[in-house]
Amino acid sequence: MKIGIEAQRIFRKNKHGMDYVVLQEIRELQQMDTPHEFYVFVKPGEDRCLESTQHVHVVELRCPSYPLWEQWALPRAAKRYGIELLHCTSNTAPIWCNIPLVLTLHDIIFLEPRDKQNHSLYQNMGWLYRRLVVPRILDKCQRIITVSNFEMENIIRKLQIPRQRMAMIYNGYNEWFRPLEDKEDVYRKYIDQPGYFFFLGNTDPKKNTERTLVAYSKYLTRSDKKRQLLMADLNGEYLNGIIERNGIENIREHIVMPGYIVNSDLPYIYNNAFAFLYTSLRESFGIPLLEGMACGIPVITSNTSSMPEIGGEDAILINPESSDEIAEMMIRLETDEVFYQKQEKIGIERAKLFSWRKTAEELLELYEGIKQIE
Repeated sequence: MKIGIEAQRIFRKNKHGMDYVVLQEIRELQQMDTPHEFYVFVKPGEDRCLESTQHVHVVELRCPSYPLWEQWALPRAAKRYGIELLHCTSNTAPIWCNIPLVLTLHDIIFLEPRDKQNHSLYQNMGWLYRRLVVPRILDKCQRIITVSNFEMENIIRKLQIPRQRMAMIYNGYNEWFRPLEDKEDVYRKYIDQPGYFFFLGNTDPKKNTERTLVAYSKYLTRSDKKRQLLMADLNGEYLNGIIERNGIENIREHIVMPGYIVNSDLPYIYNNAFAFLYTSLRESFGIPLLEGMACGIPVITSNTSSMPEIGGEDAILINPESSDEIAEMMIRLETDEVFYQKQEKIGIERAKLFSWRKTAEELLELYEGIKQIE
């Protein structure tokens, strides 16, 4: 079978969650013994992170914008290469395409009420594009994959999709996320001292950045150690707004914001952190949650959406809408050594349940199942 995989953005330098998911799935498929031919359709970019192998062929398609690439260039290329099944991996797919489709619908946040405080043009345009495209393609998809039981039930309930057309396949995490004996000084590219709190906050309202910073302010007022907070992907103007609105000037001198953190540096960032704050309001899966746990550091995460499912019943689960609960758990980790060490072990064991190989095996089984039905 000739299987097409849409991976438009994997060659861009600053990758995000969905990019890493499809990249790791493809890398696993390259290592598997399979009779199928895979054609991976990508947009040219500066980070050529994937090369063709015997049965996985990388095809670069040039087109000026995301919508045109997906709606015009992709279906034409798929037809030209004789693709029998096209897997679109990032929530959307071509509206006009007569090739059988598989869609990975990571979440349906774009169909939920929109936070009016989000002023990111990129995020707002993506939100609008998904709202326009997704309702038009769902009936054309042979199977719709999502990444947690929470999100599958959410999609079934809100979009009225028959359960038999849905599939749940968990994400994995990269094997280099593990406790490191030689932690090296890679973290010094971003922060001077180890033992910090780490937070992957940004301007997306679901990341709960504002409440987390309020919690950090409360932590600083109670802590004797006053650990620094390392934050990625946040600009100074946005931070200033949060500080002014909440009167939390005390956090300013303790926050370090280096900008984008290269993925290959993240294992060292986790390993040199005291704890990881993953306090989102909503996640469909949460790969960073697994990465932090796999590295053996305690992770403070939320009791909402998929996070209890992925983190497990023994994870540190807090109400993300309560800055007091977040701050209280930060203090407990700092003052209760037995609790801290227990959480280190819990995370490592929990992460062992997930892997990219398992993800790819289930994906291949789904492809083959669709072909047999036809």
